[in-house]
Amino acid sequence: MAVFTIKAASRAILRRTHFPSRQQPNITKRHNTSGNPATRAKPEDDSANGTSIPIPATVANVPIWQRLGPLSRGFQVYGRSQRKRPYATQFCSSLVIYFLGDLSAQNINGDEYDPKRMLRALVISAGSSIPTYRWFMVLANNFNYSSKVLSLATKVTVNQICFTPIFNTYFFGMQSLLSGDALPEVWDRIKRTVPTSMINSFKLWPAVTAFSFTFIDPQYRSIFAGFIAIGWQTYLSYLNRKAEVDEAADRAIASSSGSGGKREVARKEETQKIEA
Repeated sequence: MAVFTIKAASRAILRRTHFPSRQQPNITKRHNTSGNPATRAKPEDDSANGTSIPIPATVANVPIWQRLGPLSRGFQVYGRSQRKRPYATQFCSSLVIYFLGDLSAQNINGDEYDPKRMLRALVISAGSSIPTYRWFMVLANNFNYSSKVLSLATKVTVNQICFTPIFNTYFFGMQSLLSGDALPEVWDRIKRTVPTSMINSFKLWPAVTAFSFTFIDPQYRSIFAGFIAIGWQTYLSYLNRKAEVDEAADRAIASSSGSGGKREVARKEETQKIEA
């Protein structure tokens, strides 16, 4: 019995020596995998153990208007509205810009608040908001050359030559027409204001247009130009009011000289009657 037990044990030992176990290939495979640097798990990719490390090169640059705290949410809401309803957004934005611009101009002039004048500004805004938006979309989609400098210079030049004279003529002409002036008076208002506004426009809008097309995303260009336009509309309203005052003074001088001439003619006629 003891001899039989010894023989069985020796056979089991010989089997283990000559026939590897079933788990041995898996152990070899595990060692090979861990030794291969290409298949080894990277510590920064293992987010389960909380040791993931961000790579600086993959961090996106955040625009400045998204770093303004609570104001960033307002810019984001405006951007979404601009993408979904561009015409409605432009229309409402233009009304706000013209309202603030005319209100500032009235305060600068020291006049009492004139609601009729404000209403004229809002009517002009309603008529120009959508064409202005369409024009700048045309500029954005055209004149795009291989040279960024050439593209930018062309956009600025075309805008100043084509858009600025037409818009300024529309603004001052409508201001005079809505005030009840006749066509000769409207033309006189345009001659008084448009050349001056054109000269001052060259001092501001080329730089604004170049900066907008270079650094501002398309959905935020209108609100960027809107902030600048508040000051510009203040200037245009001030210039229009100055022209109104000059025209009233000229009419008063013409009226007084005309009445003086009539009195002189009547005096001469009376003197001739007395002498006769």
